[in-house]
Amino acid sequence: MSQPAVPDRAEVIAMLATFGDRDAADVAERIGSLELTWLITKVEERFDITLDLSDEDLHQMSTVTGAVSVLHELLAGAGHG
Repeated sequence: MSQPAVPDRAEVIAMLATFGDRDAADVAERIGSLELTWLITKVEERFDITLDLSDEDLHQMSTVTGAVSVLHELLAGAGHG
């Protein structure tokens, strides 16, 4: 069974949009703490892993751009997509 690819920006926005059942166009660049918790949970479920995020990672993930960057670094480094 192949592993899912590292989520790109559009996929991260789509995951965030499921928090509050929003349209992707309604997802802001800044990610709130509850949205971040939701995103981390969704990624962990999708990849069947537990992310080991540093305080610096969490701070960087306060924006969509930062979240995409951190996820790419962590997941690509772990052999995903």
